[in-house]
Amino acid sequence: MKCYKGFDKDLKCFGGFQYEIGKTFETDKADICDCGFHACENPMDVFNYFPPSDSRYCEVELDANDQTYNDSKRVGKRIRIETEIGLSGLISAGVKFILDRVDWKNSKESNTGFQSAAMNTGARSAATNTGNLSAATVEGNESIAIVTGYKSKAKGAIGCWIVLTERDDDMHILDIKAVRVDGVKIKPDTFYMLSGGEIVEAYND
Repeated sequence: MKCYKGFDKDLKCFGGFQYEIGKTFETDKADICDCGFHACENPMDVFNYFPPSDSRYCEVELDANDQTYNDSKRVGKRIRIETEIGLSGLISAGVKFILDRVDWKNSKESNTGFQSAAMNTGARSAATNTGNLSAATVEGNESIAIVTGYKSKAKGAIGCWIVLTERDDDMHILDIKAVRVDGVKIKPDTFYMLSGGEIVEAYND
């Protein structure tokens, strides 16, 4: 199973286990949140365990058992660390993961949210909105706001990340960009959208 995993700056995980890119690791037991090798199916869930400030991220192949958690965390006795993808790669994989699961045909009638808003105030959290003309807001430390709909917008507090999508009138994706709210180029509590391949301020209504 393709999954995503976070590490500290030395490519170690909780408990100090040392990993290495391109290698396979095995253990005798796997019990979710107790023992074995853990990773997430949804790239965005990795941020629940390893914040973007000082972490490394990899795509992995996990021989997962049938246990699940309250997010997409999985566990297995065998894991292969395929490649390091970094923060931008994890965000891109997360956007693709979300888009692949959206029913675009019925999106205006579903809770993906035409002209809707998603907000999350918790630390290391994510607010995602796939609706057209919609918005996402995050206020918690090390959080991410993601919008994938037509003419959508996002904002966050300082230190948060926003992921913006630009679509044409036929709903084809033109561009996707991720940027950190640094308080200089990208101001806090200010909505931004992607237009003409550029990140621009949007109306705050």
